[in-house]
Amino acid sequence: MPTKTLKVRVKDKHAAQLRAWSWATNRVWNYINDLSMRSIKERGKFLSAYDIHPYTKGAGKELGLHSQTLQCIASEYATRRNRFKKWRLRWRVLRWRVSGGAKRSLGWLPINTGASSWKDGQVFHKGHYFKV
Repeated sequence: MPTKTLKVRVKDKHAAQLRAWSWATNRVWNYINDLSMRSIKERGKFLSAYDIHPYTKGAGKELGLHSQTLQCIASEYATRRNRFKKWRLRWRVLRWRVSGGAKRSLGWLPINTGASSWKDGQVFHKGHYFKV
């Protein structure tokens, strides 16, 4: 079944919250990248998305992300690493620290439909309403 992607522009007043979640997403991406590199060096084994889940368990509460978001990041990382046949991917930094190029932030925040809903013309996620 193909994945449906909904792209919406969120009002600028929500930028601070989304920036914080984007920072947390990049932290998870970099952690998974480091974990994957260590696994390859120590055991000679590529980690699948399923293998990564126990390592990220509980991190969502500290970072303010939904647990399904962590699973989406792990599956996206494993997919991209396999697609490009790399043992590690590029490290990601926050957008406002680097002017652009390959090291900028991921630019997306994966949110599953189970973690968010559409209420009264707004997106409701983790106790926040986002006007679009």
